[in-house]
Amino acid sequence: MSALERWRELRAATGPIDPDLLDALWADLEVVDAAAILGSWRGFAFPTGHPIEKALGASRWHGKRFDALDDAKPLICRAEDGTLHSDTTTGGGEASLWNVEFRGEVTATMVYDGRPVLDHFKRVDENTLMGVMNGKPRLVLADGRHFYFGLERE
Repeated sequence: MSALERWRELRAATGPIDPDLLDALWADLEVVDAAAILGSWRGFAFPTGHPIEKALGASRWHGKRFDALDDAKPLICRAEDGTLHSDTTTGGGEASLWNVEFRGEVTATMVYDGRPVLDHFKRVDENTLMGVMNGKPRLVLADGRHFYFGLERE
């Protein structure tokens, strides 16, 4: 099965996903340059049971916006009135985009301003990215597992 077919299958999953499947898919995707991902992205969490899934749900996470390499908004959330805003409180500020090595590959990475957290990205296709949150283990790992998510270009 191709990486794109596996992506589609995992994207459609509603029950718990084994993080090993996400690790394997990540390994098969192409790296992407930070400058190539500028724009607005709608996000979703892969249902693995990672605690960050609940936190994002509670914040009404909509996605991410990359206005420039030095102007990234990691937590675009939907307010009660339906408007979108950058939640700088939960994320500890905003972020910037860099090309950073992760698991032996250099790929687009969002570096949070106020937290020791990095979101690495790989390309699924021109309008879809897979993301994995990395950083201080006490902040991002659950039972030794990373948080995986997807972004779809708006």
